[in-house]
Amino acid sequence: MRGEPNGFRAGPASQQGMRRANLALVLGVIARAPRSRAEVAAETGLTRAAVSSLAERLIAAGLVVEEGPAAPSGKVGRPGTALGLNPDGPAGLGAEIGVRHLGACVVDLRGEVRAWRRLEIRNQGRRPAAVMADLADLLHAAAAEAGLRPAGLTLAVPGLVGADGVLQRAANLGWQDVPLAAELRPALRAAGDDLAELPVGADNEANLGGLAERWLGAGPEDFLYVSAEAGVGAAIVVGGRLLRGARGYAGEFGHVPVHPDGLRCACGARGCLEQYAGEAAVLRAARLTGARGDWVALLAERATAGDTAARMALAGAARALGIAAAGAVNLLDPAEVVLGGGYAELAPWLLPALRAELAARVTVRPWAEERLTVARLGRRGPLLGAAVGVVRAIVADPGPLAAPGPGEGWTGPG
Repeated sequence: MRGEPNGFRAGPASQQGMRRANLALVLGVIARAPRSRAEVAAETGLTRAAVSSLAERLIAAGLVVEEGPAAPSGKVGRPGTALGLNPDGPAGLGAEIGVRHLGACVVDLRGEVRAWRRLEIRNQGRRPAAVMADLADLLHAAAAEAGLRPAGLTLAVPGLVGADGVLQRAANLGWQDVPLAAELRPALRAAGDDLAELPVGADNEANLGGLAERWLGAGPEDFLYVSAEAGVGAAIVVGGRLLRGARGYAGEFGHVPVHPDGLRCACGARGCLEQYAGEAAVLRAARLTGARGDWVALLAERATAGDTAARMALAGAARALGIAAAGAVNLLDPAEVVLGGGYAELAPWLLPALRAELAARVTVRPWAEERLTVARLGRRGPLLGAAVGVVRAIVADPGPLAAPGPGEGWTGPG
């Protein structure tokens, strides 16, 4: 989770660091599938006594529960008790700020969605404080519905987010240099104290959508995820991990030039992809300028009905996407190009022209059209990625939530 630190401070002795690592090792095995203590010991190489001690700590922290007899292993003797992730334990809270909506999501430790809220509201040009007030109300409603204790919050936003959690620029919102956690925390406190002290992180919506596709949508280890809401973004996943770039801003796909002498973009350059495949551009080409509501649903409805202008607009967007995507494929050689966000719902009308451009422009032959896929999570990806990222961070490092033993010199969240 990017943004604020989780507050954990390791003790001075290496023994504490080792125990913290072993907690993560044990919880990671249990997270893959319920296991008995003996099975965890066999998989981790730890002694049964060590596993039992660590398991008790994880149970006391509410991270693990005993689920009953473990599945038969074929060995003689009574089966052990299976340990599994606690569905009523600490949860992940995700938030999303879109140009035309706000979202909130709670997932449990198993990654199951326990609450999902969405508010259709136009945020472009609104002050951050006003947007955060509405978002805080939505987050409190989602947390109350889920009935779980969130352990952290991650915010998905349509813009450039630095490692410090500052939104450097979100052109489609009209925001610049916004410290997201600092803006959100007073709003959370005003709406109720229970969420105000959570660790808060933030990331670009396309990054979180791409990660969610990897985690939940069975995405490959290496792929380019291309997403559209108001603008156009991308996530580059290499070896199962997000490629962020030197300053954390990799993936500004909407500002790849596809027509160097083309239309002037809000970023100041000419011919950016967003001017041909973003929301405003496609609606303009489809003769729907000024349309309100869900632009993706509107275009899909018109294209389904056979509207020539809508279909031509989508084909033109696909050709521009193909030019940009071909350059990325030639440079990165991903296993797949995945259409996410609004593009996933518009895929039936985008895929033909996009496939043709990739086939014509990708130099590594042969280009197989099955390497162009559609995100399974659609527009749910960024918000799911935000919430699931929190619980994945817990599993990767449960130390801050697991109660320390006497005299162990650990301090938890603070």
